[in-house]
Amino acid sequence: MGTYINKGNLAFKKILRSNYVDKSNFIAIVNATIDTEDQFICATRCRRFGKSMMAKMLCAYYDKSCDSRELFKGLAIEKASSFEEHLNKYNVLYLDVTSFTSKAKYCSHITRSINETITEEVKETFSNVRFKDDADLMECLQSIYNQTGERFYFIIDEWDAICREFPERRKYKDFLSTAEPTEMDEYVMFLRNLFKSQGSDEVFVGVYMTGILPMIKYNTESALNNFREYSMVNPRTAAGCFGFTSNEVKILCEKHNMDFDELSAWYDGYQIGEEPSVFNPHSVINAINARKCSSYWAASGAYDKVASYIDLNYEGLKDDIIHMLAGGRCYVDATGFINDMSVIQSKDDVFTVLIHLGYLAYDENEQKCYIPNEEVSGEWINAVKANNWKEIVRTIQSSKALMESTLACDTEKVAKAIDAAHVENTSILSYNDENSLSCVLSLAYIYAKNDYIIHREFASGKGFADLVFIPRKFSDKPAMIVELKYDKGADTAINQIHRKEYKGKVLEYSNNLLLVGINYDKRVKKHTCVIEKM
Repeated sequence: MGTYINKGNLAFKKILRSNYVDKSNFIAIVNATIDTEDQFICATRCRRFGKSMMAKMLCAYYDKSCDSRELFKGLAIEKASSFEEHLNKYNVLYLDVTSFTSKAKYCSHITRSINETITEEVKETFSNVRFKDDADLMECLQSIYNQTGERFYFIIDEWDAICREFPERRKYKDFLSTAEPTEMDEYVMFLRNLFKSQGSDEVFVGVYMTGILPMIKYNTESALNNFREYSMVNPRTAAGCFGFTSNEVKILCEKHNMDFDELSAWYDGYQIGEEPSVFNPHSVINAINARKCSSYWAASGAYDKVASYIDLNYEGLKDDIIHMLAGGRCYVDATGFINDMSVIQSKDDVFTVLIHLGYLAYDENEQKCYIPNEEVSGEWINAVKANNWKEIVRTIQSSKALMESTLACDTEKVAKAIDAAHVENTSILSYNDENSLSCVLSLAYIYAKNDYIIHREFASGKGFADLVFIPRKFSDKPAMIVELKYDKGADTAINQIHRKEYKGKVLEYSNNLLLVGINYDKRVKKHTCVIEKM
């Protein structure tokens, strides 16, 4: 077994020994593209969403140097009509670009190092083939095909690592320019030479590249426009293969005796294509292994990336982010971004790159983005603090006192605290109906996330309660139903909770319950509050 050619199936064996969730149905999608006009695939997704796992699974399936039949026994792909046709039938080239970007000895000329290193191993593996002395990788593969008929499946993991990790090398011009090429230019031309040159359709039965960013566009087109792309913005038919679905997490929770609602609050919230509920897989597995929900995905990145983008404040970007922190959604045109993190020119670009990074989720039908869950919300709060957004920082700092006043049933202090939150954020969040009041309250009660799973528009009884606070398993706090009114009276809000029987479903979680009615009087511009303890 080689380092870059025919690595075998050991990596996938290790994956199967862990809490593996079967995503082998994706192989059938890839199989359908082999030796077709769609045989070049680029499937991108955000950090820790199973990119490398998928690449290693494909290696194990296609690699002709091993027998992987037993590994796939009982998995979804075994039932596919294409399973036998392509199982362990090809020479597999596997390149993890980070294995070059992370080593100092390769960093001066990364692309040339990749080309020379893989070429050397290919020549050693096919020692019976005649090669030109100065042959590059594509010329070597073409010689192998011409002399032996052997063909290849090429898998590239973290294809965009050079683009992301070396910003000083991305100040490229048009890739056809006569100016001295940058590292990025060399890398793209290396990929073009492999996958768009004459004979590439013969040499390769297929190509699979994965990373965070879709193909970089030069001017308005991708330099590799023969690739079919699957992304966080447009997953095509592979939406269910991005992350864990709700049903998959329910099975894991039953198996390991974990609280599904708790995992949902922390890690759910991504809507990918037609898949309405997608969990962060890395965080789910870590929570199960640790027997505790916490911020595992965020720890693998850094909030300074978010802070650096939002600090640009394009076109009222700051206002939109605060709106999303309060539970709202914002329109985004994700079509104009050229997929280069060093070229950010508009608010849409910022939102789109944050969707690809996983800091925002994207509703393809509404073309809107939003903050998906508690884990990611925590990163946003860190970014807001790092940017010293004084209004929001003060609201967050005041949130603990508001929560304490609510639990103490001190209605006067609650009303004054919400007055203050309103004043802080009224220039950002329009304040003219119950929905805008709900946004301000979501921000004002942001501290409550430490002890509660918070639901907006919670289905219960004969309608939808505005805000419902379900105590976490470890919390001894009471559940809360918060009903909001705009210019109608706090008593009216409490009466609606009783009349529509909102408390029925909430009592399934806790028999200790607070009913909170809040009203905003637009004439005097003050809030009033009524609290009932059950």
